[in-house]
Amino acid sequence: MKQESKKGNQISRRGILPILGSTLLIPFLGFGKPIDDNIISEENEEYQTLLKPDGSTVKVKINTLKKSKIIKKNISNKALLNWLGRKL
Repeated sequence: MKQESKKGNQISRRGILPILGSTLLIPFLGFGKPIDDNIISEENEEYQTLLKPDGSTVKVKINTLKKSKIIKKNISNKALLNWLGRKL
């Protein structure tokens, strides 16, 4: 009588190599990272550094400055320092 192997349809070491090799190629197919157009467009934005009332600086997009409303134009140095809370 012939004895049937108990292993059945197990994958041999030689059969695992193509599977392992194909899984290593997945990052090269582009499944690793999605590309966002928003990130690329934000990098091209120009910023201007402005002064806040507490004396710290902040970067603001130039497009936001163009859309802003001017409350008081040609402010004097004393009025600016008073607004900042500084003394001469």
